[in-house]
Amino acid sequence: MSTTAVLADSTAAPPAAAASLRRYAAFAARRTARALIVIVLAYVLVFLVLAALPGDPISAQLESPQAGYTDAQKAQIRKFYGLDQPVLLQLLISLGSALRGNLGLSLSTSQPVTTVLGDAIGSTLTLATTALALAVLIAAVLGLLSRLLGPGPLNALVRALPAAFLSTPNFVIGLVLIQVLAVGLGLFSLVDPDSAGSTLAAALTLAIPVSAQIAQVLITALDESAGQDYAEVALARGLPPVQVVLRHLLRPSLLPTVTVVGLVLGEVLGGSLITETIFGRTGIGTVVQKAVTAQDVPVLLAAVVLSAGVFVVVNLVIDLLYPLLDPRLRGTEATR
Repeated sequence: MSTTAVLADSTAAPPAAAASLRRYAAFAARRTARALIVIVLAYVLVFLVLAALPGDPISAQLESPQAGYTDAQKAQIRKFYGLDQPVLLQLLISLGSALRGNLGLSLSTSQPVTTVLGDAIGSTLTLATTALALAVLIAAVLGLLSRLLGPGPLNALVRALPAAFLSTPNFVIGLVLIQVLAVGLGLFSLVDPDSAGSTLAAALTLAIPVSAQIAQVLITALDESAGQDYAEVALARGLPPVQVVLRHLLRPSLLPTVTVVGLVLGEVLGGSLITETIFGRTGIGTVVQKAVTAQDVPVLLAAVVLSAGVFVVVNLVIDLLYPLLDPRLRGTEATR
C-alpha cells in the first residue's frame, strides 16, 4: 500500500476516542431532549389537573356580596387573569409565558410567582442539598464498614442500621434532635431556623431515613462485587482489604447506588415540607402549603413543575454519568 493511500485511510477513519466522544455527545443530546419533553408534559398535566379543580380565589372574591363589583368590572378582572378563555387556550398562553420565563401572578398576593418562589427556593435548596450530601456520606460510611469490619456483632449492627433508619419517621428524628441538640446541649437556637446549626440539624433529620435506602443498595452491591473473580484474585495477591474495597469493589457498585440516589430525590423534596414545619423554616414546602390553602393555582403550578423539573434534571445527570462510571456501557445500546 502506498504512503498516499495510508494517509488517506488514516484521515478517513477517525480515532476511537473522537468517535466515542461524538457518540456520547449524541446520546447526551437525545437524553436532554427527552428530559425537556418530560418537563413540558408535566407542566401540561399539572395545569389540566389544577384547571379541573372547582373554584379559585378570584371567582370567590368576585362573587362575594361584600366586594360590590359590577358585571363590567367582573368581566375585566376575569379577562386580566385569562379566566374568560377556554381551558386549552389558557394552557397554551400559560405554557408560552412559562417558556419565556413569565410564570404569572399569585392570585392571593398579586406578586409575581417568580418572586414568591425566589424568596423561598434558597432555603429549600440549601436544606435538600445538605440533606442529600449527608445521606450519601452516611450511606458510604455504612457501606464501607460493612466490608471492612470482619464478621461479628459490630458488622451485624452496621448492617442493621439502615433498616432502623428507614423505619423511623422524619418528625420523630427531628423532635429528638431538637430536644438533644438544641434544648439539651444548646448547639443551635430554635429562634433562628436559618442558622448553620439549625440547617444542619434539619438536613440530618431529612438525611437519616434517606440514607437507609442508599446504604442498603450499596451494601448489597458491595457484597455481590466481593463474590466476583476479580475480587478473589485481588485478595489472593495479598492486597489489603481497604485497597480491595476502594480499587476493585467500589466502582462496579456505584451504578445501582447512583440510581437509587436519583430515586430518593423525590423523598428528599417531599420530606422537606415536614422538616421545614418542624424546624420553622420558610421554603418551597411552606409556599406549597399556603398555595393549597388559598387555591393559588399559578404558585401551585409553578412549585409542582419546579419539583418535577429538579427530579428530571437529576435523573438526566445520573443517566449521563452511567457511561462515565462503567466503561462497559460505552458504545452499547445505552449510548445510541
